[in-house]
Amino acid sequence: MSSVSEGVSGGTRRRAAGSRRAAILDAAAQLFARRGFHGVSMDDIGAAVGMSGPGLYRHFAGKTAVLTEMLVRISEQLLTEGGARVVAAADAAAALDALLRGHIAFALGQPALITVHDRELGNVPEAARRRIRRLQRLYVEEWVTVLVELFPHAAPARLRAAVHAAFGLLNSTPHSVGEVPEAEMARLLYAMAHASLISAAA
Repeated sequence: MSSVSEGVSGGTRRRAAGSRRAAILDAAAQLFARRGFHGVSMDDIGAAVGMSGPGLYRHFAGKTAVLTEMLVRISEQLLTEGGARVVAAADAAAALDALLRGHIAFALGQPALITVHDRELGNVPEAARRRIRRLQRLYVEEWVTVLVELFPHAAPARLRAAVHAAFGLLNSTPHSVGEVPEAEMARLLYAMAHASLISAAA
């Protein structure tokens, strides 16, 4: 019985620690987006989540570790969720629809992460930066594979270029969030990105 209780207790502690780490990463993303990586201290991040700066070191080795996990985690999440959407889709058209809707939800929900990635990736250690870029390439290829199935006569290189261009459009939300109601913005992004990807096959 005690071993069962210890297992439950251990699982609860791990979930609590995971939740705290997620809160730290979210707060840090907001701060990095507003003030830049070098303009934020561990004390600042701690204050944003109700912890002392030194208390953060129980979760992260330092500010660079926070930034690194933040960008690795979102890259992994986009790839994993994108792959799952493709697998679950009935056909390539449905897969493209699901990928677009999933990425739009991310872009509207996490504009700070987009800003941090664009501005601060160079502050991530080289090995982690290579990992992030590899995850992003794999995510792009999920989209390209779907488009190749939809448009088998189009050159893959052209389709890949179209995906990168569509990401530029979708990831523009840090510049526009709040100006248009979210549901309307989602429809606008979907229409524009879908049209741009379809036109690439012409």
